[in-house]
Amino acid sequence: MIQRVLIANRGEIAVRIMQTLRELGMSSVALMTDEEAGLPHTIYADLVVSLGTGTLRETYLNQEKIIEIARQTKADAIHPGYGLLSENAEFARKVETAGLIFIGPKSASIQAMGDKIESKERCRRLGIPLIPGLEAEGLSEEKLLSESQKIGPPVLIKASAGGGGKGMRIVEDSGSFKERFVEALGEARREAKAAFGDDRVLVEKYIQNPRHVEIQVFGDQHGNHVHLFERECSIQRRYQKIIEESPSPVMTDALRTKMTEAALKICRDINYVGAGTIEFIVSEKGEFFFLEMNTRLQVEHPVTEWVTGLDLVAWQILVAQGGSLPLKQSEIIQRGHAIEVRLCAEDPDNAFLPCIGTIYKVAHRNLGPGQRLDTGYHEGNSVSVNFDSLLGKLSVYAPTRDHCIKRMRQALKDVCFLGVKNNRDYLARILRHPAFAQGKTFTSFVQTFAKDLQAEALSPEEEALMLALPALASELSVGGDKKGQNADKIPDVFELVRSKLG
Repeated sequence: MIQRVLIANRGEIAVRIMQTLRELGMSSVALMTDEEAGLPHTIYADLVVSLGTGTLRETYLNQEKIIEIARQTKADAIHPGYGLLSENAEFARKVETAGLIFIGPKSASIQAMGDKIESKERCRRLGIPLIPGLEAEGLSEEKLLSESQKIGPPVLIKASAGGGGKGMRIVEDSGSFKERFVEALGEARREAKAAFGDDRVLVEKYIQNPRHVEIQVFGDQHGNHVHLFERECSIQRRYQKIIEESPSPVMTDALRTKMTEAALKICRDINYVGAGTIEFIVSEKGEFFFLEMNTRLQVEHPVTEWVTGLDLVAWQILVAQGGSLPLKQSEIIQRGHAIEVRLCAEDPDNAFLPCIGTIYKVAHRNLGPGQRLDTGYHEGNSVSVNFDSLLGKLSVYAPTRDHCIKRMRQALKDVCFLGVKNNRDYLARILRHPAFAQGKTFTSFVQTFAKDLQAEALSPEEEALMLALPALASELSVGGDKKGQNADKIPDVFELVRSKLG
């Protein structure tokens, strides 16, 4: 039985895992770099071990060091969270070989579904719908160009070994298809090599105005597999999700049945164990095509937890130590509607470039029932260039989609990270857009409505207020020896910002 878990991750997901561990009476071991002292995951854990300083490869991606820390702290299991080593088959295999429990799928499953080329070939054998395309492994540039012209533009070039929008390019029919294709192919290969150490790519037909809909699946070590319904993740920037919801606005009973059956067919074929997500593209005609499988817990898992009432991390731990799935498919019910937004330290008005700085105030005092903030930052913490720009995930639940949108719009007004530029107001503009309210969501939503989503120009008075806020917040909350003595004044500042900027 698992008694202690080392979390090979950081930030909000580390805190999220720790919350479930406490509920289950298990202790947690957190990791940190020297610059992360004081972050919530280092405070909330039962035990914290420093990885020192250095690059990600020397710290959070240092497999041997992490496994040795697990041994030294007498951890029984390692939970990888998402990102970092969560979909690294080699790491999962090393954990298994070390006699520890990997709270995730078996290394063989990660290997089978983590490679896009291999996973698509498997789905082809299973009869799962695939987007027309070809793999680029071993093919010359001339052959790829010739085959892409047969497919017909627009085409999508994407990395085989990873996701997150890295190594991905769309080539339109702009009159210079050949030149643009050759250029994009080189860019995609170089980016894929830098991100994943593998420059293999896929080339496939680009589906115009698709929806991104994924099925949450679970399996145990006794051959049982279930789905926990769908999430729609169509609102994206730079091919990365920023708003997720469940149910999908496009979903019908018939489409849901077909998509969940396809997802479970994949799980049974590889005897999948743990939490996973089968991602699909849904066309404007209602056709669906396999995209990829994420063999881990997703960033957006709170959406599923809201509509099913289930703790997905608890389920992960249960099946990892040999337990059976606690519910049959007929017992899993989807109720109401949930939406999640990703609050990121970035500048939406400057190509979503990441931003850094010190967080002077995390304001979320008015959140109530049906509202949840998962964050890895407190007042006084710094956002650096060394990690992901995610500040937190705000999710809400309500009986209907309309009610849920209204609740999220209010929640966005009640949550604020002062001191570092972020996308909160940009997310609010998306939630207010008529197309979103009507459920007309697709993966190019942000580009299509770019002008509508631009921020309104500030008046000179508002610009002066914005420039003064960081210094004012610093003086009130983290200013030298007076740290915290004026914290009661922060709400007044927050209300002033809200009244000025809506």
